[in-house]
Amino acid sequence: MGLSAVARLWGPPGLLLTFALHPTLCLRPVQTSAPRHRDYCVLGAGPAGLQMAYFLQRAGRDYAVFERAPRPGSFFTRYPRHRKLISINKRHTGKANAEFNLRHDWNSLLSHDPRLLFRHYSRAYFPDAGDMVRYLGDFADRLGLHVLYNTTIAHVTLDKDRQAWNGHYFILTDQMGHAHQCSVLLVATGLSVPNQVDFPGSEYVEGYESVSVDPEDFEGQNVLILGRGNSAFETAENILGVTNFIHMLSRSRVRLSWATHYVGDLRAINNGLLDTYQLKSLDGLLESDLTDLAVVKDREGKFHITLKFFLEEGNQSADAVTLPQDDNDNFAMRVAYDRVIRCLGWNFDFSIFNKSLRLSSGGELSKKYPLVKASYESKGSRGLFVLGTASHSVDYRRSAGGFIHGFRYTVRAVHRLLEQRHHGVAWPSTKHPISQLTSSIVRRVNEASGLYQMFGVLADVVLLKENAMAFEYLEEFPTQMLAQLETITGRKARHGLFVINMEYGRNFSGPDKDVFFYDRSVGHTEDAWQSNFLHPVIYYYRHLPTEQEVRFRPADWALPRPTAIHHIVEDFLTDWTAPVGHILPLRRFLENCLDTDLRSFYAESCFLFALTHQKLPPFCQQGYLRTQGLMGTESLRRHGVESGLLRDYATVGRRREDGGRGLLGGSQAPGPPVQALDSNKEEL
Repeated sequence: MGLSAVARLWGPPGLLLTFALHPTLCLRPVQTSAPRHRDYCVLGAGPAGLQMAYFLQRAGRDYAVFERAPRPGSFFTRYPRHRKLISINKRHTGKANAEFNLRHDWNSLLSHDPRLLFRHYSRAYFPDAGDMVRYLGDFADRLGLHVLYNTTIAHVTLDKDRQAWNGHYFILTDQMGHAHQCSVLLVATGLSVPNQVDFPGSEYVEGYESVSVDPEDFEGQNVLILGRGNSAFETAENILGVTNFIHMLSRSRVRLSWATHYVGDLRAINNGLLDTYQLKSLDGLLESDLTDLAVVKDREGKFHITLKFFLEEGNQSADAVTLPQDDNDNFAMRVAYDRVIRCLGWNFDFSIFNKSLRLSSGGELSKKYPLVKASYESKGSRGLFVLGTASHSVDYRRSAGGFIHGFRYTVRAVHRLLEQRHHGVAWPSTKHPISQLTSSIVRRVNEASGLYQMFGVLADVVLLKENAMAFEYLEEFPTQMLAQLETITGRKARHGLFVINMEYGRNFSGPDKDVFFYDRSVGHTEDAWQSNFLHPVIYYYRHLPTEQEVRFRPADWALPRPTAIHHIVEDFLTDWTAPVGHILPLRRFLENCLDTDLRSFYAESCFLFALTHQKLPPFCQQGYLRTQGLMGTESLRRHGVESGLLRDYATVGRRREDGGRGLLGGSQAPGPPVQALDSNKEEL
């Protein structure tokens, strides 16, 4: 072979031949660097994603948030279209308690920074969506959260590995083709795909996501809106004053949030069209299954509503198609419309998730929401959790888990679960002597925001210790995971437990209910179980309920049938601190369950018990006999006499020289009963 032949071989043709003759060069895939591994990956920098990022950062975990937009809260840069949020921004409550104030702050995320309360970002009761965008940006920046902006995750799949926490890793591929490996995937992408109904003529329908928001574009027009939720009424409210009339069509009746107690139903701020409908001002509401209808367009560009079975294949001209009014001349929708607008809500975007993750079953609800357990973990993939609005299937139409003021607490519950599962950090709890049980429950039902907003979904749990002399208090545990409490929390429930839940009356709420009926309030403690409005309910179990008991609980019961149950009577002020109406019945219920005395006693009463009883009340055991408590003073003794709790022995010359005995025995040794309790007065 000459030099020219060699040159030809190593020229372009020869180069191709060389690759063909060496399989190791042409068949081996191009080597790329291994995907960056993180313990936790969060999809979406909306409210739920940022809330989880906060908890992960505070715990010192390895995580990253992936956000396709250049800043957080991209959903709120466009929606709601007319810019007014329906989440309450109540800046004043008359209370200084920060936890209580969160009950009425529906926009703030949880953090340790008091500057990051939404009331600092808007004075409006119903804020502008732009304020939410600004708030979320500050939340991410001030807390230094690890967010990768302008990073669109295009595909998510599994990579099985026995060494992984959950038996597999999650592989996320971004728009640049870069792979990211995660042990746990936290999906907080919300609902972003417009819900559409396929019917003949649906191509003529404008969507909520793109329709004009300028009222002048609807001047003097006949408008049909498909839908019956807040987006539909928000759209109607915007153009109510400029249209000829607005008709609204949906398959179900309108549900008013004040009747259903579900914040996702129609809110009063958007329901102006109900007035014009009921006060005979041309606008109106109609019910029909949208899949039975069709829209046809006439020569003048007007739209007519007909029934699907009237259409002949390939012919949708209004001049040729039979219309309902041809047979029934008082058909309600016989008028022509200038615009037809679709406002049917949103669905979850399943498109980026590989089918191996099994996020959807194809059922009706699973088209809107991913399939998740009551723990917010995917039913199909261990280690994949759904957060925020997309997790609302757990409490759909029952509580507030689809909204910020609800899911900020469910996100915290998921984080606590992960801390125990992967890091051995038990669910936070506080330990107290049993004598503090009543006061602990009273404090929580009067202050706690998580219980109040996620009623029926998150509950406090009291774990009793041996001999019921102490207890552990766990906050905001998912009620439907009660059977797995020990595994999820790392706490033991061997000696019984109480569950503190917030509930409405079972027959009070609903679209057909008159929630303003006379005598709707319950004021007597003996009728507390009939309370209609939100009120605390305490369940007592001798043993932790089983999975079967939770699953097959009585219909409409939030929890399995307990050993005993107590309703604290509803209160107009949601202030359950009345000594006789609220606290006394609660204490007696707890005493009956525990077979003990939970009252507080003065020192000399404990002294009398020590002389006359084999078993002392826990208050005396944990205080007086251990010489713990407040030292006695003359002012305390005098206060006890004036209040009628103590007899005044000074009148018979038996006053002690040191000014009397104190509460709990102080550091004094037992002595003569110089301050006997008045037999006609109940102890504190």
